[in-house]
Amino acid sequence: MKITRIRIYKTTLPYVGGAYVWGAGNVIETAVASVVVIDTDAGLQGCGEFTPCGENYMVAHSEGVEALARLVAPVLLGEDPRQVARIEQIMDHTVQGHGYAKAPFDAACWDLLGKATEQPVWMLLGGKLTNGAPMYRVAPQKTTEETLAEMERYRAEGYRQFQIKVGGDWQEDIERIASGVDLLHPGEKAMADANQGWRVDNAIRVARATSNLDYILEQPCRTYEECQQVRRIAEQPLKLDECITGMHVAQQIVADRGAEICCLKISNLGGLSKARRVRDFLVENRLSVVSEDTWGGEITTSVVAHFAASTPVDYLQNTTDLMNYNTRSTGIGGPVAKGGKLYATDSPGLGVAPDFESLGDPVADYAS
Repeated sequence: MKITRIRIYKTTLPYVGGAYVWGAGNVIETAVASVVVIDTDAGLQGCGEFTPCGENYMVAHSEGVEALARLVAPVLLGEDPRQVARIEQIMDHTVQGHGYAKAPFDAACWDLLGKATEQPVWMLLGGKLTNGAPMYRVAPQKTTEETLAEMERYRAEGYRQFQIKVGGDWQEDIERIASGVDLLHPGEKAMADANQGWRVDNAIRVARATSNLDYILEQPCRTYEECQQVRRIAEQPLKLDECITGMHVAQQIVADRGAEICCLKISNLGGLSKARRVRDFLVENRLSVVSEDTWGGEITTSVVAHFAASTPVDYLQNTTDLMNYNTRSTGIGGPVAKGGKLYATDSPGLGVAPDFESLGDPVADYAS
């Protein structure tokens, strides 16, 4: 099997809630998705997607996939997409870094490998270890009353884990955390996610003021080192997110016992191939993980769902249904969100097809 054509598509994904407010004054109303579609001489087609949570999120830009394609697509034409390790190596040798832009190419090849072998991607990743991954739902920065109302609505839909967005005014955040935790029912969990928004001193103030509350403190500050300063004071379990950019950080976390939970954003780690290795290392060292990505539609959520399904249930903290955050789609089919859980399909590959009607015409087209 050989790659004969690579197309890049771009489409906007408006947020269902109007304005998604997170971290220190960040707002996203419409995300921009980049979708990679790979065709082969065997008549099989694979797809992948990258969507940043706004421009320049984690040094990732919506133009990155299109720019990377100009360099890697000509090199990938004629290659066998089933050889996912070779494809990964070719991309890394062609362009150093920019893993977020490589991620959709990697996903498309896993999709093709699954279709060629007539196996779902979760099977190729080792098998189904979680049948129905527990989901969390985000309550963006709004008034306390609005946040509580959103949590009640999600609870009615089956969600039992809630991510309360903080990271703006640290004093208001204390009230937001306290109010959200107070709403929890037995067995439910809350994460207060600052998205790197606090200075170290203010993060310490928040941790001390909420020391009597049972919640997970998520990425309070920008860097790993700053988060560790807060960790020395905080009594809550620590979840790291944006600073987990590769195996080197995972190794540091294990060596330091620097967190209890690691959020693995697949694009942030450079794609499914690299994310799998990081996850397996963390699980081997008895650390819980989250299966997630920066943003996305049905194609991204399909990758996230297969990754979650192949993660040991005892070490999967949660995942999320990114496809339901948007009013438009990138794919047709894909995982099912039901009763607060995300179910990957049993179809070959990722189990999702590009929604060409929504995607429109390609912005780039490479053929052999």
